[in-house]
Amino acid sequence: MVDWMQGLLLRKTGHDVYWWAELARRQGFADNAALAAWLRDEHGVTGYSESAVSWEVFGYPDFMLRGADELFDGQYADRGHLRPLAEAILVWAETADGVTIQLRKTYVSLQSPRRKFAQVTAGTKSAVDVTLRWEGPPAERLEPVAVRGDDPFTWRVRLRSTEDVDDEFFALLAAALDQNR
Repeated sequence: MVDWMQGLLLRKTGHDVYWWAELARRQGFADNAALAAWLRDEHGVTGYSESAVSWEVFGYPDFMLRGADELFDGQYADRGHLRPLAEAILVWAETADGVTIQLRKTYVSLQSPRRKFAQVTAGTKSAVDVTLRWEGPPAERLEPVAVRGDDPFTWRVRLRSTEDVDDEFFALLAAALDQNR
């Protein structure tokens, strides 16, 4: 993820993260808010590109310094009965062509070569939620999700048991991947 963010910064600005970090350090910013405002207002650098510079200047967030196993263990520490559901999704993602798995502190992101198409979250104590970037008419198992206006992840599949992680579910994941290539 860090490599992708740094690559995005380079593509957008023509300068790598180390160039930006050095420039920011010379400005003497005391906190991230001042750095972010300077990057946005004076240079048009926002979002993931801004985070890449911020992390290089002020340090990486804790979740970026943890290993994948530690992050995944933390997500299911108090809901071990849900872990096999999430593990089945990861097995699918590892074998699906063009899928990158990114673990975060509270969820797993599934990325196509173009963009994120699914997010796997231990949504409740009794279910794993898989939210999808879905285009077109909703499939039978998709439930609408209330999100903020600009969030493209408006549909989810709620998995409560291993029986829910079936061929029909994997077909939905594959369709979402294809829609977002």
